[in-house]
Amino acid sequence: MKIERNKSLQSLNTFGIDAAAKYFTEIRSVEEFKELVGDKRFSVERKLILGGGSNILLTGDFDGWVVKNAIPGVAVVSETDTEIIVKAGAGEGWHDLVVGCIEKNYGGLENLSLIPGLAGGAPIQNIGAYGAEFQDTFYELEAIEIRSGAPVKFRAGDCAFGYRDSVFKHKFREQFLIASVSLKLTKLSAPGGPYRFRTEYGDLGRILEEMKVQNLSLQAVSDAICRIRRAKLPDPKELGNAGSFFKNPSMSQAQFKALASKYPKMPYYLQKNGTVKVPAGWLVEQCGWKGKVIGRAGSHKAQALVLVNYGGVTGKEVLELAEAISRSVQERFGIELSPEVNVI
Repeated sequence: MKIERNKSLQSLNTFGIDAAAKYFTEIRSVEEFKELVGDKRFSVERKLILGGGSNILLTGDFDGWVVKNAIPGVAVVSETDTEIIVKAGAGEGWHDLVVGCIEKNYGGLENLSLIPGLAGGAPIQNIGAYGAEFQDTFYELEAIEIRSGAPVKFRAGDCAFGYRDSVFKHKFREQFLIASVSLKLTKLSAPGGPYRFRTEYGDLGRILEEMKVQNLSLQAVSDAICRIRRAKLPDPKELGNAGSFFKNPSMSQAQFKALASKYPKMPYYLQKNGTVKVPAGWLVEQCGWKGKVIGRAGSHKAQALVLVNYGGVTGKEVLELAEAISRSVQERFGIELSPEVNVI
C-alpha cells in the first residue's frame, strides 16, 4: 500500500481542478483499507473517499488524507429463474457494469447508461436518469466504518434514499467507505422478452423512433440514452465538468400552478408523491446562462445545467458562477436550486 504526499488530484476529478492532497492512498481491497485505518497518521487527518471524481468540486487543496477507492470485482451472488443478484466492487466503472449486465440480458440498469463515476459512488448519490434511480435495483451494500475499520451491511431501508440523496450525504457523511454494492436485476430470456421498459421520460421515446427500433431491447434503450447523453453532455476528457451541477427542484402543485400561469411553457414532471418536478436546466436557460462564459468557467452551450472548465479554472471560480446562477433563478422564479455536485 503506497502512501503519497502532496498528490495532485487534477487527473482524478472530472472538472480537472488543479488541487492537491496532503496524503493520498489508492486501495484495492478491504484488507488494504483496514491496514490504512490502523495507521496512526490516518486517524488524526481529515479524510476524503474518492471514487471516479465525477461528482465533486474541489475548491482548494485538501488538507487531509484522500483515499482513492479502487476495489475491483463483479460476481453473481445468487439467482432464480427470473432474478439475479450481482455484486460489484466499489472501484468498478459504473457504465462498464451496466454494459456487462446488458450483455448478459440482466435488466434494470439500462436507463442508467453512460453515467460517469464508479459503482461505489452510485448509492451515495442515488444516481438516476430517464425515469430510473439506483435505488430501484439496489439490494445491499457492504461498507467499512472509517473510524474503526468494522464491516457494516446496509439494506435499502438503512440508506434513506431520496432524489440524488442518501444517508451517506448526511447522517453518515464521511463515516464509511463503501466496499461493494449488490443489485437485484431481472433475467430476460431474450433481448425482446417480456419486460417493462421505461421509455416515457424526456426524449427517449422520440430517439428510439428515430433509431427505427421496432422491438425494444435492453441494448436499444441503452444505445438511445447514450446517444442523448453524448449529444447534450460534454466529454470530461475534452471539457472539464461534473455533469448536471444542480438538482431538478420539486414543489407543491399549488406553487407550480402559480408559476405556470406566468410561464405556461414551463416543462414539468408530476411525481408519485404529488409534487411537481421542474427541469433545473430550463430555469437556468431562461435566466440567460446557457452558453455564457465568465472568465474560465461557463454554462455549456448545449446544456445550461452543466458548468464547465474552459481551461485552468479554480474550484472557487466555478462555485462563484454557480452561486450567481442560483441567485438569478431565485430572483426570477422564487425557486432555490440545490447543487447535485458535492462541494469540497
